[in-house]
Amino acid sequence: MEITFEGGKVVTAHTREHNIRTDQPLSNGGTNSSPSPFDLYLASIGTCSGIYVKSFCDNRNIPADGIRIIQTVEWNRETRLPSTIKLDIRLPAGFPEKYRASLIHAAGLCLVKKSIADPPGFEISTSMQEDRVSAT
Repeated sequence: MEITFEGGKVVTAHTREHNIRTDQPLSNGGTNSSPSPFDLYLASIGTCSGIYVKSFCDNRNIPADGIRIIQTVEWNRETRLPSTIKLDIRLPAGFPEKYRASLIHAAGLCLVKKSIADPPGFEISTSMQEDRVSAT
């Protein structure tokens, strides 16, 4: 993954064939043209759990069309970090009762959630880019 700076507060991640653009809200000096990095972080938790919920349903031929996941965050005012992230899986009428607990378990298998529960170490360094001069 390569991270580039596009001007202003816009920072873009280039991963495989995708570009993920971020910006800051107006209140933080950005133009609010894209989600903030922290918004994408929070969205990755909900969407990752969503993939597991969808796969659970697909494997049992249960339609997932009416399912919604409502994600809310409680914040620690001192650290300004999330203290609790809640995922409420809203099920449509007729969802098989016998699968409710298993669906919660499936949502909890999300790798993004697991990486928060068992965080990786970080190594940050600098290096100089080589000047590339083309021969003419």
